[in-house]
Amino acid sequence: GNASDSRETGSATKPTRDGVGVSQSVLFLTLRNRTGSGEPADYFGGERGTLHAGYCEIIKTPLRVLKPIADNTSFYIPDGLVSLDAVREVPVEKFWSKLQQSAKGRRPVLYTHGFYISFERGCKRAALFQENLGVGGRMALFSWPSDGAILNYTRDEADLYWSVAPLEKILDDMVDRFGKGRVDLVAHSLGTRGVVLALVMMANASPPAEPLFNELVLLAPDIDAGTFKQYLPRIKPLVRYITVYVSDNDSPLALSRQVHGYPRLGETGPHLQGLSGIDIVDVSELSLSSPSGHVYHLYNEEVISDLDQLLNQGSPANRRKNLKRTGKDYWRLQPVTGDKNTENED
Repeated sequence: GNASDSRETGSATKPTRDGVGVSQSVLFLTLRNRTGSGEPADYFGGERGTLHAGYCEIIKTPLRVLKPIADNTSFYIPDGLVSLDAVREVPVEKFWSKLQQSAKGRRPVLYTHGFYISFERGCKRAALFQENLGVGGRMALFSWPSDGAILNYTRDEADLYWSVAPLEKILDDMVDRFGKGRVDLVAHSLGTRGVVLALVMMANASPPAEPLFNELVLLAPDIDAGTFKQYLPRIKPLVRYITVYVSDNDSPLALSRQVHGYPRLGETGPHLQGLSGIDIVDVSELSLSSPSGHVYHLYNEEVISDLDQLLNQGSPANRRKNLKRTGKDYWRLQPVTGDKNTENED
C-alpha cells in the first residue's frame, strides 16, 4: 500500500490513526527472500534473496497499567507492546533518495543486527535503537538472512558470510551518495563480523587516501579477537573512529567462545591488548538484569547515553560522561547512581 511521504521518511514517532499507540517507521535494506505472505511478520523469510528496500511500520501500544511498576524497578519491564504493523517496499534507487531527504544533512547510520534475528525481530530492535538515540530519518536497518532460530548458529554464520559481498556494495553506494567520511556504521553481535569483513573487502579493492566512514561502532562483537587483530590495520584507514563495546557478563559470547575455541572481541580479557588506535568501552560494571547480558545497547540507560554522545554529539571518549580511563584506549563505563539500568531480551 502507499503511504504519505511524511510516513515514508522514517521520521519520529507519531500517534496511530486510532490514537491508542505510537507509530514509527524504520528504513531497511535486506537480502532476505520474499515469502509471498501478506502477514507483515512473515513478509520476508530466513532464506537468501536479492536486495530489497523499504520501511517497516512499528506500532507501540502503551501498557499504562505497567508504567508505574516499570518506573520503580531496577530491571527492564516493557512499558508497551511492540508490533510490526506493515512492511512497505520501495525500489532501491528510491530508497536512497528517501534516506537522503529524511537524513536532512545528518550522517546516515547503517545498523546491522546479529544472530537469531528474524526480519520482524530485527525491525523491532532497530525501532527501539532508533527511538532511544533519536536517529529516526537518518538510520537504516541492514537485515541479512538470519533464520531467527536459536539452534541455527552455523546456518546463520553461513548466511552472514554470503551477505558480505552484497554488503560491501551497499557500503560503496553509501559512500558514493553521502560522501567520504559521512556515514556511521553500527553493528551488533554476529553482524559485526559481516561489517568488518565487508570493510576488509573494500580495503583490498582499493586502499583509500582518506577515511570512507566516520564512526564504526561494534556492540558485543562476535568476532574471533585474534582474527580482528589481523584485520585491524587493513580497516583502520577506512574509518575515522572505531569503538568496541565489551563485557564480562555476556553469556552468548561465552558460548560462542566455547563453540569456536577462541575468545570473542566483545569479551573482556588479555586478547584486547595491542588493539591500538581504537576505543574499547567496558560495560561490565553496569548492573544487568537479563540472563544474557548481550543487548545492553538497547536497554541500558548508561550505554544508550554513551552511544548518544558518540553518534549524535561526536564526542570522543575523553569528553563523554561516566567513562573512566583504565588503559591507553580502554574505558570503563561507570554506573550512574539513582538511575535505573534496564535490559531485556526482546
